[in-house]
This record gives sequence, structure tokens and C-alpha cells, in this order.
Amino acid sequence: MANLLDQMIEQISREKHIEPGIIVAAIEDAMVVAARKYYKTEEDLRAKFNADTGQVDVYSVRAIVEEVSDPKKEISLTEARKANSQLEVGGELLTAKPTAVLGRIAAQTAKQVIMQKVREAERDTVFNEYNGRVGELVNCIVKRFEGPDVIADLGRTEARLPKREQSRLETYNLGDRLRVVIRAVDRAAKGPQVIVSRADPALVQRLFEMEVPEIYDGTVQIRAAAREAGERTKIAVQSRDKDVDPVGACVGMKGMRVQSIIRELRGEKIDIIPYSEDTIAFAQKSLSPAKVTRVQIIDPETRHLEVIVEDTQLSLAIGKKGQNVRLASKLIGWNVDIKSEEEKRQELEAQMAALTAPGTPLSELQGMGPKTVDKIEAHGITSIEKLADMTPEQLMEIPGIGEKMVEKIQQAVAAHFQSLEGQPAAEIGEAGEGQEPAATEAVEATEASETTETADTTETGETTEPQPSTEPNGTAEPERAAEPAGEAAEIPAAEGSDSAAAESAPDATSAPEEASAEEAPAQDGERAATAEAAEAKAASESDKK
Repeated sequence: MANLLDQMIEQISREKHIEPGIIVAAIEDAMVVAARKYYKTEEDLRAKFNADTGQVDVYSVRAIVEEVSDPKKEISLTEARKANSQLEVGGELLTAKPTAVLGRIAAQTAKQVIMQKVREAERDTVFNEYNGRVGELVNCIVKRFEGPDVIADLGRTEARLPKREQSRLETYNLGDRLRVVIRAVDRAAKGPQVIVSRADPALVQRLFEMEVPEIYDGTVQIRAAAREAGERTKIAVQSRDKDVDPVGACVGMKGMRVQSIIRELRGEKIDIIPYSEDTIAFAQKSLSPAKVTRVQIIDPETRHLEVIVEDTQLSLAIGKKGQNVRLASKLIGWNVDIKSEEEKRQELEAQMAALTAPGTPLSELQGMGPKTVDKIEAHGITSIEKLADMTPEQLMEIPGIGEKMVEKIQQAVAAHFQSLEGQPAAEIGEAGEGQEPAATEAVEATEASETTETADTTETGETTEPQPSTEPNGTAEPERAAEPAGEAAEIPAAEGSDSAAAESAPDATSAPEEASAEEAPAQDGERAATAEAAEAKAASESDKK
């Protein structure tokens, strides 16, 4: 019997990779549970495995005290010495409990406890073994499927390949051999607690270490890697030997090394980029195959970059659904904004326009209290024009601004722009109360008359001696001459109507008015004399005939 139990303990220890002492402790705990369930007692029970007899003995344990307060767990010194005369206060008295009467139910209970303890010990062993191997490349065989997850056999234990850790290009069948990388060890998982991955960037790094001797011996280092499983991977490599080309070492002769990795990843594209300590140079190379015009660091604290490319290279730099720039951002560890030359030019023009036209300050907006203005300015809105461009939803995002306040703000902004639109008309109305507009109209009339006379003179072709007219008196030319005279005649009346207005008018306006008033009669006289001379000449010629 003893040899049989020892053999079973040794066999379980080898199969489960558990120490024999852990199995013996599990058996002792199981016997205590079974005895407590059978005897239905509250006494302290203890089990002990006897290696000589191969049996597990169960004892009732009571502490030796001077005064007994709990008879089930304590015993006096006098009573204890009846069983053993060498006992002292502070010791324990062990009383054997029969185990042959436990029966089938107690044996079944003991079996369940033993199996539970063994499973817990096995899980602890697996955790301690694989917890230090995270990131290691291992081989496994697809064993079964649990929903979208794949359960793989690692040999000594099982591993779980979740859906999120699977490559998009791959499908798995029972019995498939896979190369996976250990992602994590989950101690609280109900099923297999080793989590493996086919989508982690570490898988590509481990594959390169296997295929490229320079990486395995440390001559070439993989400094960074970014991956979208099933589509594209970017890795940055650096050589510690100036005579070794890191990119060429990874590609291999005619691409043999990298092609074997691509086949293992089922056709996934791989970009190998030389690493650089210079952030700008590294960013330019990480966006390959696109050609970058320039790179500018926007904010070093938040690690923000701005990349400018040609208009024809914009789509290539962004990649399919933003994949290229997303992987480049992960690779260099900076936030990357890509803009074309045209977009950058428009942005600069908008900034220049904003600088030249800063806008109207919010303090000039009527109908809003200073507290509301402070809240809006604290949100970054400093001008009425910017406030007018905001939607009600954007205004509601400002702390302390509600729906009623949004309506008041919109009404105040609308009233402000309406007042700006009505300002020129108001200024004209105010000016109409004086005589400055009248003087302006007189100047315009004088200029019109001078333009008309100049046109008439140009039509005749002479400037000093106008040709006599053959038409009778009252022709159109004297009528046109009379019109400016009439207009100019109104000017003295306008000047005399209000002396204060005349004084407020500019000197430049008064001078043309006086000149036009004096020249108009002179022009009438000259034209009348010319008409009389023409009639006299015509009469003399008729007499001669």
C-alpha cells in the first residue's frame, strides 16, 4: 500500500511537473476536509502522511492551557497529562481519529480536493515558467477552437490565440504548425493562461533574429518596429559596425532573407528603414516610399511633427486609409501631420490675413456682461468675428454658457453687424442737416458743366475762336451754356442760407463754387457776342448779294 501511494505521487509529480511535497500537502488537506464532513465537528483537525505505512492519519488538536474557555479547542494541563505526562502548558494534545469509517462519500470529497489542489499547483508552475518568457518565439500546434479563439498545444501546456492577436490574412486549421510569440501570462484565466500572438511586432523581430545572423549576434540592432498585422510592417535597424549595411543585411542576397519572413507572415509587406538619432531625418525616412519635402517640429513637449510633401506625393505619404503615416507615427513615436505644398500655402495666407485683420474685440459687443466675455475669451475666442463663426453647439461647449445665453450672444452679434451695415446711411443723414452736401453737389455740377464745355470745344476742333453758327438764335449750344449757369446761380443761395455751414465746409470746396459762379456770366456774355457777330456777318453777306 505504501509503495502504491508513493508511486502515484511520483507519477503525478512527473506528469504535472509538480513537487511531490505539494501533492502530499494536497492529500493531507483532502483528508481533513473529508473527516470534518464525516464527523461534523468544529474541532481543529490535522492530517499527516505516514510514509512508512502509506496511510494518512487524522488528529484532533487541542491547546494545553491553565484555564479552559473553549473545551472543543482547549484542554487543561491535568487532563492532558492523563494522556501524556510530559506535556506542558502551551503545548498541543493530538488525539487520533479513525479514518477507516470515512466511507465512499468522504473518499469522493477527498478526491475532488486533491484534484483541485493539483490543478492550482500546476497553474502556479505554468505561470512561473512562462512569465519570464514573454516575447519569446515558440512553436505550437492548433489543437481546437473555442469560438473565435484558437487553442494551441505548447507541449507542456495549452496556449490561447485570441481573435485580436490573429493576422487578418491567415486562416487556421486543426493540426497547423504555427510560430507565435508569447504575449502575456494571465493567472486569473479559467482556461489556458498563456496568451500567444501572431499580430505582435515582436514576432517580426524574432523572425529577423532567426533569419539574419547580424541581428542575432548584435551587429545590427532593431531599434523600433510598427506593425498592422496582415498588411504592412515598418522596422528601423541600426548597425554597430560602420562597414555593415543594416538594410542590406536584413534584405539579404536577392532578398532571400526578407522573403522567407514574408512567406512566414503570409505575404505581409515589410519596410526596412535605417534608424537615425535625428528626429527630422528619421521622420523623412520613415514615410518611405513617399518623398518628403521638409519636416518641422511643432511642439517638442507633445512630440508633434509637421511634414510637408509635394501635391503628387500626398496620397502616397498618407497611404491606404492612412496606414503609411500611422505606422510612421508609431515607429518614430511622434504625432505626424502631413500637408501638401498647396495646403501649407493656403494656411500661411490665412494666418497672414488673420494677423492683418485681428478683428473687433469682444468688449465692443453690446448686450453682454463682462463675466460672459471673460468666459468666451478664456475659451480662446477673442474677436466678434470668431464668435460669429461659431455654431450653437460649439458655444454650448464653453463652460458656463447655456441655451439662453447662446441666444443672447447670437442676438448681440446680429445687432452688432446690423449696426455696422446701417452706419454709412446714418452718417449721410447727419451730414444732410448742414450745407456740406449742397456744396458738394454744386462742385459736381460745376465739374459736369466744365466737362460738357470741354466736349463741345473738342467737337468743333477750335479752342480760341469758336466758329459762327448758321442756326438761328436759341440753338442747342446756348441752351447747354445756360444750364451750368443756372446750376451755378444756385450756389450763392446755398452759401447764404447758413453761414455756419459755409464756414465748416472745406476751403477746397468753396473755391470751385466761387470760381464757377464768376465764370458762368462771363461765358454767357462771350457766347452772346459771338452769336451777334455771326448774325451781323450773315446779314452783310446777304446785302452784298
